[in-house]
Amino acid sequence: MKLHTKIVLGLATGALAGITVNALAGGAAWVTWVNANIANPIGQVFLRLLFMTVVPLVFASLTLGVAGIGNVSRLGRIAAKTLVYFLISTALSTVLGLVLVSIADPGSGIAPTTRQELLATYRGQAADMQLGTGVTFGVSTFVNMIPRNPVQSAASGDMLAVICFALIFGAALTRLSTERARPMLGVVEALADVVMVIIDFAMKLAPFGVFALIFTVTSRFGWHLLGELGWYVVVVVLGLLLHAAVSLSVLVRFLGGMNPIQFWLKSRMSLITAFSTSSSNATLPTTMAVAEHQLGVPPTIAGFVLPLGATMNMNGTALYEGVTVLFLAQVFGIDLTLGQQSVVLILSVLTAVGTAGVPGGSLPLMMVVLAAVGVPPEGIAIILGVDRILDMCRTTLNVAGDLTAALFVARTEPVAPDIVIPEAPVAVA
Repeated sequence: MKLHTKIVLGLATGALAGITVNALAGGAAWVTWVNANIANPIGQVFLRLLFMTVVPLVFASLTLGVAGIGNVSRLGRIAAKTLVYFLISTALSTVLGLVLVSIADPGSGIAPTTRQELLATYRGQAADMQLGTGVTFGVSTFVNMIPRNPVQSAASGDMLAVICFALIFGAALTRLSTERARPMLGVVEALADVVMVIIDFAMKLAPFGVFALIFTVTSRFGWHLLGELGWYVVVVVLGLLLHAAVSLSVLVRFLGGMNPIQFWLKSRMSLITAFSTSSSNATLPTTMAVAEHQLGVPPTIAGFVLPLGATMNMNGTALYEGVTVLFLAQVFGIDLTLGQQSVVLILSVLTAVGTAGVPGGSLPLMMVVLAAVGVPPEGIAIILGVDRILDMCRTTLNVAGDLTAALFVARTEPVAPDIVIPEAPVAVA
């Protein structure tokens, strides 16, 4: 049986088992024990196996990608194309979300009693997240991207700093003679090989890890929260689907030069992994393998664009933030002007760039956006119950956006034929 089929089976059976347990014994002590001691640990082991490869994978991929590009001027051209594409696709998704939520007006249907119950249930969790609202955007944001200590940045998970160091390191290698650069390139290539083998080990556990992750969520929440916040969930999911089916498909056809149906079929392994892990970073190894082996993206382009995308290109997150901010404004009876909605658009795009590619990584930064337009940040507690499900959906769109970006850059940029980067052994069939 193919790996993606096993993962889909794990996803489906885990969801079915969790919903059944929630319906028959929701809140029972033994369900809590199973989640705490069996299901969640298995899921976390799978996620940690993927997460522990992210930093070495990003460093090796970007270094080899920059070295493969060959010169700094060409690197600048590719980087400019990549970042412009990121901004355009992210802005499109945010505008779509704002239009949908303005038309549907899902917040007006939330009863005050339901609002108070949700606030009471999740207020503590929201308060913990508010520690992240001290984030500011300005010159210091760009200064801090350059690490004082790259090892410390890697240890703390500061991916923007790791990416910056890898770009500089790779650019420096291009300035050395071939003879001087070859030993270091050999070390980095070997590092990439080793990381890919570790990822291959992790993917063998994927069906079991996916089952455990989905079971933990569905056995805890079931579907009752969807009934209370159903219209909001529908608006978010509809926006994500429309951006994928229309916006990204059009970009794939006209900028990527590929049939959208073929693109979605060939990308399914990445999309399934993204949905089950809720993490762009954890999906990165699979995304790179799919881009190279299924979509035909050259390794140098995939190694440059996709690690950047996993950190900076968050189409689904930006759409989700825009919809959620306007939804919460509607719940609290706050009428946002067109100017304030423009602020939401800009901040949603900017905070999506700074969002960590891990489950729930967008929530602290979204509280910054809420505060900026006068919506109580603690209102985020209202949607925390359904966030895990929506996180899975928006991460899937984030990863799809990364793949479309790689396809676009690969089509418009010739690749130097003399750089060979090892192929990833991750099963993508």
